[in-house]
Amino acid sequence: MTAPSNQSAALRPGDIPRRSPDSLHPVKPKDSASLLVLRQGSACLEVLMGRRGRKAVFCNAYVFAGGKVDRVDRLAQPASDLLPDLGQRLSSDPHKARTFAMAAVRETFEETGLMLGAPGDVGETGSESWDEIRALGLAPDLGKLAYVGHAITPASRAVRFNARFFCAWEQDMTGELGGSGELAELAYIPIEDALKLQMVDVTLFMLEEMLRREDNGFATPTSYPFFGYRKDRRYHRYK
Repeated sequence: MTAPSNQSAALRPGDIPRRSPDSLHPVKPKDSASLLVLRQGSACLEVLMGRRGRKAVFCNAYVFAGGKVDRVDRLAQPASDLLPDLGQRLSSDPHKARTFAMAAVRETFEETGLMLGAPGDVGETGSESWDEIRALGLAPDLGKLAYVGHAITPASRAVRFNARFFCAWEQDMTGELGGSGELAELAYIPIEDALKLQMVDVTLFMLEEMLRREDNGFATPTSYPFFGYRKDRRYHRYK
């Protein structure tokens, strides 16, 4: 597949409806997870991205594969567990940390057809997607995941996400690129080109974070970014 043409250099930090002015409390963010699938192209680092449809929260924006954490993601069993330091950074609850990672792998399988897996058995979940993965004789190979960062969308929005971002390499994935059709124009894109596409600000930030990692030879970071908002003004910190 070929990369999409650059459609807009404009960022879209808030294409999510605002909550009602009569609401006294912010909407609770929904746990979600995304996976940046990376590969070293002939000239530069590339990332797998696609464009969300008009009915999606981030409509017409280019995104990584990902989505909400489902209840069944707590039931499925991985082939390998998260690296210890990664799990501790995700959550003080090891089970919740694993669930973010499991959701990222499942959503990537659904939306791209690619599976970060190893021989294993996810077990009985009652989930169509996990059953499909189980039929392949695979389970998530969480030990191949690296952590990118954490983001929470603004308190002023009617729909909010508490998102964890992971990355993995194409050579560790199996399957054929395709997926459910939720992402249009699905392709590996040079990151420098991807930065010019229409996307929300947190997506842009995580792409820039990957370029920082590349500059450091993908050494394991000593701190990781949190991207958030204060009174709708963006800010980030490393911890």
